[in-house]
Amino acid sequence: MRTLLPVCILATSIAVRGAAQSPEYEILALRYATVPGFPASGLVIGADPDERIDIAMVFWLIRGDGHVILFDSGFHRAGWFERFDVRDYLRPDSVLRLAGVAPESVTDIIVSHAHWDHMGGIDLFPNAVIWIQRDEFAWYTGEAWQNGGRGGGADPEDLVELVQRNTQGTVRLVGGDDVEILPGIRVYTGARHTYASQYIRVADAVPVILASDNAYLYRNLAQHRPVATFTRADTTANVQAQARMLRLGGGIDQVVPGHDPQLFTRYPTEGRVARIR
Repeated sequence: MRTLLPVCILATSIAVRGAAQSPEYEILALRYATVPGFPASGLVIGADPDERIDIAMVFWLIRGDGHVILFDSGFHRAGWFERFDVRDYLRPDSVLRLAGVAPESVTDIIVSHAHWDHMGGIDLFPNAVIWIQRDEFAWYTGEAWQNGGRGGGADPEDLVELVQRNTQGTVRLVGGDDVEILPGIRVYTGARHTYASQYIRVADAVPVILASDNAYLYRNLAQHRPVATFTRADTTANVQAQARMLRLGGGIDQVVPGHDPQLFTRYPTEGRVARIR
């Protein structure tokens, strides 16, 4: 006759076993460009309108457990160089090579949101599965372009690539908040930078939260100041999401904002590559 473990012991055993099986991921921030003199008030709501910041254009490499994952993908389409004063640019696939990774070896791209500088490099990584929020996909491939829609910041060519990849079966539509999409990697929503932007938590003994544009700078987190959001009414949701990031990570040192040049002084850095973990 089989002996049954008490429920509390069984639950503890499962939890310990699950923690032990969490992959150990290497996390690198990859800087592919700089936009100099960007208005601070466009990054931190309420900042001095005369203040300017040289913002870092960044995507992230997460490697481990047989996965080569990018969180966001940078951009390369010519029109955006004309709209923004992009300096010190190196195409994202070339930056990835500096980290010792071939573009064709990328297994997954987690897209935080559909803006040009975050989804604009997906075509450079042809073998990757793309993860994006279902509602983000639906909005930017549909209603965003109808009368009264809001498609600003998304590049139509990027969306064509996204739809094409979906027809090839290499897009995964994520169904909302607090979802584990890969071992040890969970996505969260609610920050409302775009229609359904997401950020991620990479689990470990000390987790790391990658915020992308849901928190542009450390200043957003420290001062509880929102970023630019989908609508003005969404600023409260953004501040609440940033507070949640701090809880999920265990403090500001475990939350990595999307465009802060301090990333490359806070962490060990070689050239364009900063080692987060």
